[in-house]
Formats: sequence, structure tokens, C-alpha cells
Amino acid sequence: MNARDKNTADTPVVISSRADAEIAPETPIPTTPKKRPAELAAGVSRFHESARAQVAGGATYIDDIPEVRGTLHAAPVCSPVAHGKLRGLDTAAALAVPGVRGVFTAADIPGDPMLAAFAHDEPVFATDTVQFIGQVAALVVADDVMTARRAARLVKFDIEPLPAVISVHEAHALQSYVLPPVHVKRGNAAAALARAAHVIEGSFDIGGQEHFYLEGQVAYVLPLEQDQWWVYSSTQHPGEVQHWVSHALGLDNHAVTVECRRMGGGFGGKETQAGHLAVWAAIAANKLKRPVKLRLDRDDDFMITGKRHPFAYHYRAGFDATGLLCGLELEMLANCGFSADLSGPVADRAIFHADNAYFLEDVVISSYRCKTNIQSHTAFRGFGGPQGVIVIERILSDIARTLDLDPLDVRMRNLYGIDTRNVTHYQMKVEDNILEPLMTTLAQTSQYRQRREQIAEWNAQSPVLKKGIALTPVKFGISFTATLFNQAGALVHVYTDGSVQVNHGGTEMGQGLNTKVAAIVADELGVPFEKVLSTASDTSKVPNASATAASSGTDLNGRAAQFAARHVRDNLAAFVSGLDGCGAGAVRFENGQVITPTTTRKFEDVVSAAYTNRIQLWSDGFYRTPKIHYDKTTLTGRPFYYFAYGAAVTEVAIDTLTGESRVLKVDILHDVGRSINPAIDIGQIEGGFVQGMGWLTTEQLVWNDKGYLQTHAPSTYKIPATGDVPEHFKTDLWPEANREDNVHGSKAVGEPPFMLAISVFEALRDAVAQAGGNAEAMNAPGTAEEVLKAVGA
Repeated sequence: MNARDKNTADTPVVISSRADAEIAPETPIPTTPKKRPAELAAGVSRFHESARAQVAGGATYIDDIPEVRGTLHAAPVCSPVAHGKLRGLDTAAALAVPGVRGVFTAADIPGDPMLAAFAHDEPVFATDTVQFIGQVAALVVADDVMTARRAARLVKFDIEPLPAVISVHEAHALQSYVLPPVHVKRGNAAAALARAAHVIEGSFDIGGQEHFYLEGQVAYVLPLEQDQWWVYSSTQHPGEVQHWVSHALGLDNHAVTVECRRMGGGFGGKETQAGHLAVWAAIAANKLKRPVKLRLDRDDDFMITGKRHPFAYHYRAGFDATGLLCGLELEMLANCGFSADLSGPVADRAIFHADNAYFLEDVVISSYRCKTNIQSHTAFRGFGGPQGVIVIERILSDIARTLDLDPLDVRMRNLYGIDTRNVTHYQMKVEDNILEPLMTTLAQTSQYRQRREQIAEWNAQSPVLKKGIALTPVKFGISFTATLFNQAGALVHVYTDGSVQVNHGGTEMGQGLNTKVAAIVADELGVPFEKVLSTASDTSKVPNASATAASSGTDLNGRAAQFAARHVRDNLAAFVSGLDGCGAGAVRFENGQVITPTTTRKFEDVVSAAYTNRIQLWSDGFYRTPKIHYDKTTLTGRPFYYFAYGAAVTEVAIDTLTGESRVLKVDILHDVGRSINPAIDIGQIEGGFVQGMGWLTTEQLVWNDKGYLQTHAPSTYKIPATGDVPEHFKTDLWPEANREDNVHGSKAVGEPPFMLAISVFEALRDAVAQAGGNAEAMNAPGTAEEVLKAVGA
């Protein structure tokens, strides 16, 4: 193990987001001591490897790829009915449009008419029935995209309507499920509730969330020789797209290659559902023997693709006079849409995170995966974690109001302990607990106690505008809950001029994965960061790669790339040690030089000499996450390698006459271990927080009683804008390396910060309570209508 990978006592410099505001493009942000034994790439704030190209419009996305001569364009034909028997399609009007080359249905699928999803419950095209408004029943292909879209709207459906289940509560009452219910328990919750000094009971609903990536769903499929295919896909999981396309075409996986250089955002929405477009386009390309591109416009993207799962909850919580939880019965209803997709693991992770930061001694959790006639919901940043965390935070806030205690005191009272009260309800021991010092530090640096007093005084003098404040923590498990996905591969090539190329199975969606991996490889070889190039994800280079999801992109692919680079470095060290008569362990790679006790050489000179002597200058690397295991039937074991922690203090104001609200101040202290790139990590924290704030305040999805999604465009669906970000938005990093042996002592950062925004919702409920309203009546998102309703309740 390289010395700089060990978790030593040294800690990274704590940096704040405000310190980084004015940076010249050419100057790395100074976040490490000036005097260091070697100039390392990791631990330094560097700009995203594609930043300049993206700003200049030079970064290539799927729709920017020059089209091959003869490329055709496709558009989906979508069901106008939520549920019904599909008796036929009238395609005559569409086929009569000049430039239309064909309309393709399930009859044109050479392979399996069902998608190769694990539940095998979703058809490629609707056949006998339609199951939601927007379900794709056919594909129109034409010479240009607008002709295809216009023609698609001319296809007429013959549908016999059937009853549609839209509400998750109705689905649960009918026992309409995409997967069987799951129950997890510890101790005796019923007995604990019976003897508890106090018991509260409540129900509430949380809405879903549209991914709203800047680059919509898109695929471009090109036929090659001998029934082989090249697929450009904006996907978080090229390996799954490869599998789905080959399955639909009736081919072996090796006949299909999938490439993705970058996505314009994914957030989970391109983990499985990018595969649909690739399959649809491939079916048309197979029939026509022509390249086919399919890019959804924003409205179709809204109508066809799944969202974050909406949840409904019912709970009974028992507690003593100090606010200590004594028992909990929790029922979670996940609105899965019409098929399973990833609903099983999403709902499982919600169970795993229903404790968040708190010890649950006597608890029973029942999870129902409800089938409804709307879009099939899918992965979204946090992957069920936010839906688990928010319910326990709500319960603790309600306990505090019941007892007239500060909610922070109730939260601190229920935290996991160090030597006792340190085992989760799924039997995993919490071994790296930093919750108490992290929350205490943030409460002090943000002046939470003083501000709470000031807000109470302000509210007493303000009859219309009321303020609220909340401090909420996050404990988020890092690893895929499906253990088999916790593996990764990478390739590192060193060329004779000393330049380095790295390829790995992860995908770049703007989160800086390639930037971090390049820094890891640069440090392993001791070369400048600029010497390392990360290339496109490609199933022909790294096979069977897992999705870039579960916040594990750097953990898995960074470590695999590090191991690949280490193999090359070891080859070079053995070569140089033979030249200088020293042990290979005495050879150092630093600052673009290879140093032995007797000689210092340039890295490129050593590489050139090694090539002349037929030394291997490339290698693969493989990594699988250690320690993890769990029983899928009981949901017990160790599903996570480690936990990432954080906390946020949010102050808000509401208008009691209109329900309008504004976030005034945000203070965050978050744990990313020893940061590989502090600037990128802070960007992920801030971005995740704002996205979570949108989920809980403005991003409201509305289906009418017919199952029609009424909020299907930017005109009706409101994501946060720059004006919604408070002027006071301070982010600091917790100064401690990961206690587990993770790459460079880092921790995952993609998903955990999303849940910091639960502090926004709890601050809104605090403001409602201080206005004399009923905070327990608030559902999420806390729109102006929802706040006004709670104020008047």
C-alpha cells in the first residue's frame, strides 16, 4: 500500500465554499500546504477536466456527434390512456407523411419482446395492454427529427379503457404491488409503545421528483459489419445498455458496443431508463439497416420516463419525557409506477435509512412496493435514502414540539453511540461514528442556539412573516445494496512519450469522476495531472461494469485505476532497480521523475528505455469492495462499506398570508474524508443540497385522476433557480480521513449531501409551528399552497 493511501493522523485542510469564489482559471485553488515532499494531484482543488470545453461549447454530447450519412431519426408513439386493452394502432396517416421510413412495433423485435430488466415485467413496446399515459407503443422513423415527431402524433390508438390505479393509497388497499412487501423488525415495537410515556401517531405524503437533466434522454445506434452494432448512449450504465440491446436483437453481448463520453446530467434517471431509447432505436436500425438516432424532447421525456418514487407514510412513535425514542412502528408505501424497474432496491434503501443518525431499539418497518398506472419510477440521487431519512427527522421534530424541547436536543439524545447503542436495525455495527462532534461543531460555528433565540424574538414582533430554523444530520451508507455491483475494472496505458491514458467502467455526468480518477493515476505514477487523459466509457474496453451510481463511482473506479497504474509503476520500478542495483522498493516516482538512491531520471526517459527493453507499459486493475454482505430475505448484515456523515443548519422565512417561503441562510459541515478534489466535492455538496431543496419546496409533480402528468414542462414544473440560493451559503469539510481503507482516505460525495436539504423542510415546519399553525399537517413538497394550508390548519 502506498503511504499516501494510509489513513494517518494528518488531516486535509478544511476549506469553505466562500473561500473559492474568485479563482483565476489557470490557478489551482490553494487548499494544501505549500511545502510538501512531492507535488501531488489528489487533495488539490482543480477544475473539472472538461470545464473549459463545456464553457466554450467544445464538449461533445451524443447529439453533437457528427451523423453518419444515411442517419434517420425516430420519435415515440405514446399511449393517451393510463390503462386499457390495446386493440390496435392505425399508422396509415403517419406512413403517408413524406420522409417517413417506417413505424415499428413489438412485431419488429427479433429477440425478447420484454426488456432485460431483472423483474422481466416491462415490455419493449406496449402490446396487449397500455399501462400509463406516455407508454411507448411504437416508433416512427423519418428522414429528420421534426418529421418523425409530427408523424408520431398522427398514429391513432384503439384502446378499450380499463380502471386505472393512480393513488398509492388505492394501490395498497387493492394489494396492487410490483414486488412483495418487506418487513424488518428488531425487538418488540408493540410492547415498547404500550409502555411508553408518550405516543404520537401521524401520516404524511412526499412527492416524487423529475430528474430534469440538461441533456435529455438520447441514443444513436449504428449498424456495423457482420451483425455488430455501435451504440452511443447517454447512460450511467453502458454495460446494461449493451445487455438490453443485445437481448432485444437476439444477439450475444459481444456483438454490441456501447460508448458514453459524458452525460449532461443523470441523477439516476439514466441508470436503467437510458436503455429504453437504445433498444427502441436499435430495433428500428435493425429493420432498416440504417443508423437511427432517438432524442426525446422535454415534454416526451417527462411523460415517458420515471421519477423519484413518491412515498406515503404512517407511523406510531413512543418516547419518554426527554424525547428518547422507545418504540417505532413505521409503514412506508412506495409508489413504483407500472413496473418494478429499481423499486426493490430503492425501497430497501429507504428501510436501511429510516434510522438516519439515530438508534432504533424496538422497531418494525413495513415496506409496500405499490403498482400504479403511471410512469415506472426509477433511481434518483439518494436512491430511497432521502425517503427513509425524512420520516425519522419528521418524527423527532414532532416529538420535540410535543415536549416543548429544542429539536436539536431531541436529535442529540437519540444519536447512535460509540460503545453502546451502535448497531442498526439491520444488524450493522456503526464503527465510524462522528455524529456527535460533527453536529456539535456545526451548532457552534453556525451559532444555532443564539439564532434560535433571535428567531423567537423576531417572530414575536412580526405578525405576518415568520422565521424557522432546523439543524438536521445525515448518515448515509456507501455501497450498492446489491453486493455484486460493488466491483470495478480499469485500464491504464503509458505511452512512449510519458503520457498516460486511463479508461474505467464509470461514466462522467458532470460530477468530476474523470477528474478525480486522473488525479489518482497521476499520483500513483508520480506524473503531473496534465499528463493523464481519461477517455470515454466503452464496453469493449472494460466489460461488465456496474452503473455509475450509489455514490461509488470514485470508490470503485478510482481504486481499480489506481491498481492498474500501480502494476505499471511496479514494472518500471523493477526495470530501474535493475539498472541502478537497488531494491524496487527504493525507487520513487515524484514530480515527473523516477528517483533511486543513485540516479534521478525523467519519467518519459524511463518509459522510453523500458519500451526499448520490452517492459509492459499498460495494465488492467480490478477492485471489489471488502467486508460487505447481507441477507436479502431478512435485510440484515453489512450492506455498506462505511457511512458518510454531514449536517446542515437552514433558516427560512414564510409569509403567513400567501404561504410563500424563502431560504435565508444555510450552513453545512460535511464529511468527505480526505478530499481528492475539495472544489469538486464542495460543488457536489452545494448542488446536492439545492436539488434536495427543490424536491422539498417547489418541484411538485401532479397527476390528474386520469393518470395524466400535468406538470410536464418547465412552465409547470419548477426547479430551483439561482435566485433561490441564499446569499449566506457556507460549506465546510470535516477534517478527518475515512476510517476505512478507501482510495486516498476519501469518502463518497454524490448522494449524501442531497439529504442535508431535509433541514429546509424541517425549518419550514418550524416556521409554521411558530406561526401557530399545524406543522404535522404539512406534506412535501412544501409549496406555497402546502405552507398556507398548514398555517391555517
